[in-house]
Amino acid sequence: MGTVTTSGFSKLLWPGIKAIYGQKYDEYPQEFSQIFEKMTSDKAYEEYQGTSMFGLAPIKTQGNALYFDEAKQGFTTRLTNIVYAMGFIITREAYDDNQYGDLIKMLTPALAFSMRQTKETVCANVLNRAFNSSYTGGDGKEMIASDHPHMAGGTWSNELTVASDLTQAALETACIDIMAFVNDRGLKIAAMPRSLIIAPQNTFEAERILKSSLEYDTANNAINALKSKGVFPDGISVYHYLQDADAWFIKTNVPNGLIYQERDADDFNPAPENDFDTENAKYKARMRFSVGWVDPRGIYGSEGA
Repeated sequence: MGTVTTSGFSKLLWPGIKAIYGQKYDEYPQEFSQIFEKMTSDKAYEEYQGTSMFGLAPIKTQGNALYFDEAKQGFTTRLTNIVYAMGFIITREAYDDNQYGDLIKMLTPALAFSMRQTKETVCANVLNRAFNSSYTGGDGKEMIASDHPHMAGGTWSNELTVASDLTQAALETACIDIMAFVNDRGLKIAAMPRSLIIAPQNTFEAERILKSSLEYDTANNAINALKSKGVFPDGISVYHYLQDADAWFIKTNVPNGLIYQERDADDFNPAPENDFDTENAKYKARMRFSVGWVDPRGIYGSEGA
């Protein structure tokens, strides 16, 4: 357990420093909330239950009984809320002897920054592990897979048949695949792309692909169908916490896809808890949440070529 002491900030005990840096930088606006659907929780964990409803109606022949179909529960996803917490201890001497203002005012924003970065990183890991079979959902498959099972039999895919970097052709194929999504009984659903999620390395490429009036990077004098049809009404989400520069994702309009489940909101104690014996002051921050995915139809992706 670390404690902020005078030895840790020995240079701040004496006048003469021209400037102090490193305690605060500009940061990106909150990004996970543009990608994850927020749910609240009041339990240790929450379960999200899928359903397998009815299929197509068969022909009823004259004089024979009609067919009675069966509806039943589908896959179950459990999201367990986890506590993330951190704090710091500062000695009275370190506080009293600092010559450059209130040391607490330097450290508390840094603690808040660390907590925000933690949440973004935990959320981004859902996408960073999207193709990893060690991280599975309610259907027993990784989030982006070519063989998600149907309860009624068979499989379906939410990734390209051949992984591809971000290109206009790959995006068009992905959008066609999304619009072909079916429910657990094979019935068509109105799944549509909503936003493109990319790493910073794809920022300029995505801009050229989606906002060029004509087909990008070709001599063909053809319109850019992605732009003219307004395929991504929610635009481009640059997620700075993605680890794979080549990976890209499409968030769809299917609900209960990517879930951010909040049990306890971010809590920062505004006043220190002073220890009587040591005269040390303690500051802490805490949050409790879970992230994951429920219906993989809510997301489509490619890990790049």
